[in-house]
Amino acid sequence: MKFAIIKERKNPPDRRVVFSPTKLAEARAQFPQASFKVESSDIRVFPDAAYTALGFEVSTDVSDCDVMIGVKEVPISALLPNKTYFFFSHTIKKQPYNRKLLQAILEKNIELYDHETIVNEKGFRLIGFGRYAGIVGAYNGFRAWGLKYNTWQLPKAGPLPNQAALINELHNIDVPNIKILLTGSGKVASGAQEMLDAMQIQSVSVEDYLNKSFDTPVYCKIDVLDYNKRLDGTAVTDVFDFFNHPEKYESNFMRFAKVTDFYIAGHFYGDGAPYLYTREDVKSPDFNIKVVADISCDVDGPVATTLRVSTIADPIYGYHPETEQEIDYKDDNAITVMAVDNLPCELPQDASEGFGEMFLKHVLPAFFNNDNDGVLQRAKITENGKLTERFSYLQDYVDGLE
Repeated sequence: MKFAIIKERKNPPDRRVVFSPTKLAEARAQFPQASFKVESSDIRVFPDAAYTALGFEVSTDVSDCDVMIGVKEVPISALLPNKTYFFFSHTIKKQPYNRKLLQAILEKNIELYDHETIVNEKGFRLIGFGRYAGIVGAYNGFRAWGLKYNTWQLPKAGPLPNQAALINELHNIDVPNIKILLTGSGKVASGAQEMLDAMQIQSVSVEDYLNKSFDTPVYCKIDVLDYNKRLDGTAVTDVFDFFNHPEKYESNFMRFAKVTDFYIAGHFYGDGAPYLYTREDVKSPDFNIKVVADISCDVDGPVATTLRVSTIADPIYGYHPETEQEIDYKDDNAITVMAVDNLPCELPQDASEGFGEMFLKHVLPAFFNNDNDGVLQRAKITENGKLTERFSYLQDYVDGLE
């Protein structure tokens, strides 16, 4: 079987790749029955020469390969018929802007696997860039704070080479004794927590965070049962009660908003769950949050200050609580918002190394062990020009009925 590491063609350019040269060499050593070819790219974080130095063929033509492995959506014009593709298709939630892409994939008889659909038997994702979104999101949040208050000038994350360089920059700032709140329990929140811990900011309990004052900056990491409560007043300790019955809960976030200065949103938001805070909540004099780094980035959703997605080029904007409109983030009345939705692009080297490690561990073996764990079967969206049974819910989307 012949695998191709394809060139990223989406704009703005994405420098990430699924396999770095060293990880691809590991894949070759682990699976000698496979062959690997690299499509030439002038934007990839690892230059073509780094692959050829390790003995890989680099070419502008990969049409002789069976499996095409990329990161972002492949433009319709670049799709090769009758091939197998791996990339983030952004179609499984029926995103309108990619309807034609999925239609073309079916028309071209392409077997599509979306990185987002690669899950274990319990439905938990096996690969992703979440950790790196958390790392860059936390850094960008501190950068936003410094810009809002003219207290420090952190450089943009993109030109810095890796996480260690981001941490080094954060060590040079003097963080006041603010309270920092982090929501989430997955890879995104863990990545953000890595940065807070690297800065040696003290982690405190929910009780202490809510009730005590501190002489140094502190942070508190909370999960769904900390910021939601059951409508009937029942005390629960099982998070699956919330996941299975979100309609039986209401937000209890305002008790945190009263004492928080800087909020990092790293949670996953499920359909039907209560908003963390609403636009009415933000109008309250008790709402104390001044800077929001919304890594989760659900527009006009559970974090009400997120009016729109921002960009790597222009990552920060202001939210005016009374008018509910965007304003200059330096305005005295503004809550400063960082809501970039493609944060891992700013850490392409680390993100690529980590992603390749996960792909090598969880996906490549399935091609050579008869898919013993069902990883490929669960992830397969299209086959023989049709949607698979697992993704048949997308048929009305493909047909243009939704």
